[in-house]
Amino acid sequence: MVIAKLFRHVILAFFALLLCFSAGNAFNKATVIKVVDGDTLKIEMNGQEEAVRLIGIDTPESRINKKAKKDSLRSNQDIDTITAMGKEAAKYVRTLVRKGDMVGIEFDVQKRDKYNRLLVYAYLSDGKMLNEEIVKAGYANIMTYPPNVRYQDRFVRAYREARDSRRGLYRDL
Repeated sequence: MVIAKLFRHVILAFFALLLCFSAGNAFNKATVIKVVDGDTLKIEMNGQEEAVRLIGIDTPESRINKKAKKDSLRSNQDIDTITAMGKEAAKYVRTLVRKGDMVGIEFDVQKRDKYNRLLVYAYLSDGKMLNEEIVKAGYANIMTYPPNVRYQDRFVRAYREARDSRRGLYRDL
């Protein structure tokens, strides 16, 4: 009798702890409004439209801008090549998420960047992390800025796998 009662208390404590931990990791739900480029989305969350930056990754720019020019100089590639790669990356992301799709949103330490975009890890309906899937397919480099480094190791593994397998933008290496 005493053992059964003790066992019941242990089970209840276990489920209480499980509930506490799972509640802390619950994702916010959002609806995709638009894929802006390979690492930026527009979403609707809690009745608000928000620009979202997928943290931990960086895709080439799809438009000629200051960053595209900087990337062109740094990589010794002409700006048209940079923007073509950016358009290819955005096209790939559009195969994963479309307008109206629901995504899970997870924050790291910082919630917004200097442009007031939400900094997020986005999750697809199948539970896969969008950020990681883009890297794994070879359409993004790793770009982590402390303190937002929760999944840095996963991104490094995905990046190595993509380059070694010559996927996406690495196919011509």
